Amino acid sequence: MYTWKDYVGYDRLPHIWCSGCGNGIIFNALGQALEKMQLPLEKVVIVSGSGCFAKIVNYPGVNTVKMLHGRVLSGATGIAMANPELTVFALMGDGDGTTIGGNHLIHAARRNINVTAILGNNYNYGMTGGQYSGTTPEGSITATSRYGLVEDGFDACKLVEAAGASYVARTTAYDVLELQKMIIEATEKPGFAFIDVLAACPTHYGRLNKMGTPAEQMLKIKEGTVPVAKAAKMSPEELKGKLLTGKLVDRNDREDYAVLYAKMAKEARGE
Repeated sequence: MYTWKDYVGYDRLPHIWCSGCGNGIIFNALGQALEKMQLPLEKVVIVSGSGCFAKIVNYPGVNTVKMLHGRVLSGATGIAMANPELTVFALMGDGDGTTIGGNHLIHAARRNINVTAILGNNYNYGMTGGQYSGTTPEGSITATSRYGLVEDGFDACKLVEAAGASYVARTTAYDVLELQKMIIEATEKPGFAFIDVLAACPTHYGRLNKMGTPAEQMLKIKEGTVPVAKAAKMSPEELKGKLLTGKLVDRNDREDYAVLYAKMAKEARGE
């Protein structure tokens, strides 16, 4: 029987993330979820690219692949197609997954590739100095928007929902048990599954925007969200500036890409 220590590669710790960073929390939640699912170590693949969150491939006790910056989902797609028996996770930061890799994100969702994508969303490029990303909120102070960001970040969940993902959810690094549950649901869901995890970056984004201590930053992120069930009873004015959390999309009307491709190939061969 495997434990979370097997999945996270406990003997390779400590990790290099900053104190208070949400990446370690997400990584631990993934290990806890894998323990509950008891997936064979050799059947799990974690793919990442570049950035703070991408350092996650340094630690797990499962197969890992590191891609170029923004190309996480291109690698994950190839692995999932080549061996559908594998459980493939694409772990990305907001810069890696939605900014540099935004086009891959759209098409992985459109194709409904059987991959579980987890976005560690801390609103900036943390590893390279705190530049703003595609999800950075309007008005934010970053290394590349010293007077405040004049453009607004997009909602990654709405993007992948519109593109056709089978499963879409959002939570925060504050809500660890909810995150574990979402990872299990997403993994067991055929097709493309996407989880947006809002997390603190105390070294850059949190400090530049005067969000307080790492614990205070985590709480502020939590306070900026509303569960979908509660949001249904609120007015547009009350929801202004808030992000919805919970399971946002759960479709059963689409087969994943590998299944459809196999069917078409079989028909073409007259089998």
